[in-house]
Amino acid sequence: MSRCWFVQNDIESREIYKMNRILGLLLSLIVVLTTPMIHAEETPAELVKSTTALVLDRVQRDKIILEANPKEMLNLVSEYIFPFFDFHIISKWVLGKAWVSADDESRAIFIDQFRKLLVRTYATALLQFSDQTIEYPEVDQKTGSRAVVVKQVINTPNMKAIPIVYRLYQKAGAWKVFDVSVDSVSLVKTYRASFGSLIADKGLDGLIEILQEKNAGFSR
Repeated sequence: MSRCWFVQNDIESREIYKMNRILGLLLSLIVVLTTPMIHAEETPAELVKSTTALVLDRVQRDKIILEANPKEMLNLVSEYIFPFFDFHIISKWVLGKAWVSADDESRAIFIDQFRKLLVRTYATALLQFSDQTIEYPEVDQKTGSRAVVVKQVINTPNMKAIPIVYRLYQKAGAWKVFDVSVDSVSLVKTYRASFGSLIADKGLDGLIEILQEKNAGFSR
């Protein structure tokens, strides 16, 4: 059994594949969060709603250009989306017990490789959007909770509506994303299950090696 097949079936599970088709919309949320001074009076939900249409319009307008220049799309995701993810927290939750036993160097390498994997995922997903419409159901926030939940519902012709839930918290005065759920499938929980099986079989070093090989293949 080749390692390529192993990676395809364990890292990119059916749940992850479904999630990857939708997560490009997170661009709209993160772009909003990069301009807190301009929209300081708005809630996260208001910021998402007011910016999503503008961002997706730009991506759809330049889709041919972006599809012809994959590096530009990757740079867009890397530079404007993921600085606003808390990858330290996400990686800690994804690895679970393996994070606790890992040294600082292994943690840093995993964060870097996991981030690169998701850069490609988000860049690909973002380019797949065309004629979807978006709704924003109200969410009752828990009193005293440090986390904020923002919901979107993606409607696509001839397909079931897909709910997206963003979970954010404030860190040093800025909003940080720590998980996203697509159709009730959590990014953190899904990758934790997929990576957990790999770690059990090959250890954390083996998982890191697989991610490195996969990311190297992306750049070829």
